[in-house]
Amino acid sequence: MAVMLLVSLGHSCTGDIMTYFGASAVALLLTSTAALATCPAITVADMGNISAGDYPQQFELAEFQEAAGCEMTFSENPDIAVLNGEIQGNPDLPPLAERLPAEPLVIIPYTEVGRYGGTLDALSNATEAGTSDFLSVRHVNLVRYSDDLETIVPNIAKNWSWNDDFTELTITLRAGHKWSDGAPFTSEDVRFWLENLALDPEVIEKPKDYVLAGGEPIQIEVVDETTFKFILATPKPGLLVHFATSYAQPFQPAHFLGQFHPALAEDADEKAAAFGFDSGYALISFYYGNSDWTDTPSPMLRDPAKAAELPYGTQPTLESHIYVADTTEGRRLVANPYFHQIDPTGQQLPYISRQDEVYINDNEVRILKLVNAEVDYKSQSVQLPSAPLLLENQESGDYTIQLKPQIAMPLFSFNVTSDDEAKRAVFGDVSFRRAMSNAIDRDELNEVAFFGQGTPMAYTGFSPNPDYAAAFTTTGIAHDPDSAKAALDALGMADTDGDGFRELPNGDKLTLNMQFATQGVAGEVVEFVAQNWADIGIQTTVKEVTPDEYRAAQSANELDVGIWAQGTPVAIALGSSERFVPPYGSYFDHRVGMKWAEWMDSDGSAGLEPPQFAKDMASDIEAFQQAVPGSPEQAEIGTRIAENFAENMLFIGTVLAPAPIYHRNALVNVPEFQTWSYEYYRTYPYRATQWFLSDES
Repeated sequence: MAVMLLVSLGHSCTGDIMTYFGASAVALLLTSTAALATCPAITVADMGNISAGDYPQQFELAEFQEAAGCEMTFSENPDIAVLNGEIQGNPDLPPLAERLPAEPLVIIPYTEVGRYGGTLDALSNATEAGTSDFLSVRHVNLVRYSDDLETIVPNIAKNWSWNDDFTELTITLRAGHKWSDGAPFTSEDVRFWLENLALDPEVIEKPKDYVLAGGEPIQIEVVDETTFKFILATPKPGLLVHFATSYAQPFQPAHFLGQFHPALAEDADEKAAAFGFDSGYALISFYYGNSDWTDTPSPMLRDPAKAAELPYGTQPTLESHIYVADTTEGRRLVANPYFHQIDPTGQQLPYISRQDEVYINDNEVRILKLVNAEVDYKSQSVQLPSAPLLLENQESGDYTIQLKPQIAMPLFSFNVTSDDEAKRAVFGDVSFRRAMSNAIDRDELNEVAFFGQGTPMAYTGFSPNPDYAAAFTTTGIAHDPDSAKAALDALGMADTDGDGFRELPNGDKLTLNMQFATQGVAGEVVEFVAQNWADIGIQTTVKEVTPDEYRAAQSANELDVGIWAQGTPVAIALGSSERFVPPYGSYFDHRVGMKWAEWMDSDGSAGLEPPQFAKDMASDIEAFQQAVPGSPEQAEIGTRIAENFAENMLFIGTVLAPAPIYHRNALVNVPEFQTWSYEYYRTYPYRATQWFLSDES
């Protein structure tokens, strides 16, 4: 009313107004007018006169309105009703104000406030192979790292707090937050995930490390709809870091999956049977899978005919985009109409309407598509050997290449629990592993495969290496083929048939089968190392396979040599011990010692007993996680872990080098990345929801 009165009278009437209402009343009216002004289109590049909030590059709504002196007016993608209509099972949309949380998260764009529309073209290797890059573009979790890779900031969670000894983490969600189908998202969805999925052996046979503390399952206490507590048996300050970096999401739609869970609904099996499933658990598996991996094929791929009759083509999500098609050739997604983020002018994010992912497992074809600018963004599976071609065509292709440090480096491991007893005896001998390390000419490898841009390095379990690991980064990496040959001689590995290659001590022929996937390591690296090993008399065969083939063989204990890149920042080691205990990684990581893991999981009733150094590291990583971060105690434990990795050489390090990050110049608001890294979950720190396409409408 006050605004309308001022507008109708005009600024020239200010004196009359002051006479009529009084000076204080006019001041109040003018203040109210300012508060209702359009919120400023600030960017990270130009914040105007607005100071940073509690967290970098984002605000809570009330915090932003106070800082900017404005009242937010919300607006939406003009095509959102059409996009919603493509989401199988979604009802018609209510007004935007009813779809946003009461306290949406205000995301400040890097360089420009965006505009709606367009399709993000993405490229992956295959279903569940080389897809984490694309997954990270739409990913959400309770929290995330800001782009400094040091500051944890809110996302799904509004805030959090620890108790003094890091055994109780209290998290507050956003009031009014909704799933992609409009159902309320509450603390119950977190409880459902923990108790009925993560800790239910009918869903996930073995609990993941991050839902344990001191070997005991994490407990949850639901305080109210927006507040819950994780209660831990022992301190685990790294739990929050896990949520900031992991693909695994600690919430699932209880309103949907819960109705089919036998522990929650008496008629769960009956409901599932109505959709053609043997049990409620079978239906849950059909949607959610049997792990925490968020890239499980949707019902649209698993059984397209059945999917058309199901309540949803894929389960509801909190991510920025949701599947509307899923085939063996690729996937299509549309913007989530209930997404919880807005820009400073009140536009609901994401800006980009659609995402289109195509699968191509041939590395040369993938690189050609990048050169031809047929892809908007790509980093995963793009290795440094491809950089010259990509850089050469930057201008003509109108794209940008960032060469950024990697967290992970290519590692080689030997199957210390091989089913072949003669191989197992050799692979399990540290003198053999040291000989194979000394055979590698890392300086030449750096020049040949990494253009001299890398650093030869041993693997200490940590990357980047903290100060307490620095003394071990060169352990065992000197190129010394003569000592390598002498060590193999001492093991009884001689060339008994005169073909130039050594046999096993029992006389059996030894040929190392070196399977690799370009997603995990460049072929040039594998070929070079294979030749170095041939030079000391170890015969090899090199074969490129798909990531799925590699992972299946690795997990089945069938590989002679593990070949994949790996690295673990200290912050992530605080939240997950997975890479420090057998088999030293998940299905998607570099794994070795599969039967050691079986022995540990079965309390010694199956598998093979690991050596003492592996048992010591398992104890050390538990103590490392419980220690006060940055304390002398933690550094002492970390030193033992680094020395253990370097001296025992379960993983043989090579060269830590940068890798390319690609984006078309038409993709706006892509910043300089700090790293090329899966470990910080690729694009997640860089807020891909505020990317937009300048050449699309």
